[in-house]
Amino acid sequence: MAEESHRSTAAEIPVTSNGELEQSPESVFSRDSYPSGPGAINLSETCVTSSNFASTTEGIIESGPYKGEPYSPQFYCTRQILSEKLGRGSRTVDLELEAQIEVLRDNKRKYQHVIKLAQMLASQLSQIMQTQRQLGDAFADLSLKTPELHEEFGYNAETQKLLSKNGETLLAAINFFISSVNTLVDKTIEDTMINIKQYEAARVEYDAYRTDLEELNLGPRDANTVPKIEVSQQEFQTHREKYERMRNDVSIKLKFLEENKVKVLHNQLILFHNAIAAYYAGNQQQLEQTLKQFHIKLKMPGEDSPSWLEEH
Repeated sequence: MAEESHRSTAAEIPVTSNGELEQSPESVFSRDSYPSGPGAINLSETCVTSSNFASTTEGIIESGPYKGEPYSPQFYCTRQILSEKLGRGSRTVDLELEAQIEVLRDNKRKYQHVIKLAQMLASQLSQIMQTQRQLGDAFADLSLKTPELHEEFGYNAETQKLLSKNGETLLAAINFFISSVNTLVDKTIEDTMINIKQYEAARVEYDAYRTDLEELNLGPRDANTVPKIEVSQQEFQTHREKYERMRNDVSIKLKFLEENKVKVLHNQLILFHNAIAAYYAGNQQQLEQTLKQFHIKLKMPGEDSPSWLEEH
């Protein structure tokens, strides 16, 4: 394997050698498919099974030029991943696409953090509402039993009940926000992440067969090696086409995901802002209008709905 950067047959795809552009060892294949660190290599099942190591001597995997019978596809992938992790192998890099994928992964983590914080806010608000209802009941009781302070206790009882009622309206808006963003993350984005993992697996296969062909081409060309080179060339072309097809699929998927994400978050962020602002301004009418705008209705007493809201 030459140490300098080189390009695959697909000239438009930039290639670096020795893992130059890797941000971390996990980026070699799939950040979710195996951990990093000594003794922690857990290769994807699409590329390797435990039986693949049975034919090696004392766990040593050959990394030299091609010899003997063709390796299995699993061995090709295994060798490629290990070679990249050790900084010896080169990998095909689509700079623009991988940058988009990294942004998506980062956004997914940030959206999940927002969801967690919004859930905490909803839980805390629910506890406050419970306290407000109890305080309102206590004021109402004292209003009846303390004639000289009947009005004062009465005002406070009504205020706490109103705050609790507005809190229910705000809670419905927050839960709707949580549900919508959670759907975006766990379904829409996750669906794209599955395609990305398939693309990354195809990239490993492509680079594995590319590396094998390059090694064969560096060796002698005789009656024994020429047929092997021809077979390797065919395998390389097949996996190159698969890689390019998966790359195009992911690129299209990311484009549509971005459009959908902007639309969903635009609406949900307006809902969240308007509901919070109306609640703390004490604008009950504006708070209720916000729920109507987004077709949210409060859970009515006796309903079996598992949440505070229902979407039309």
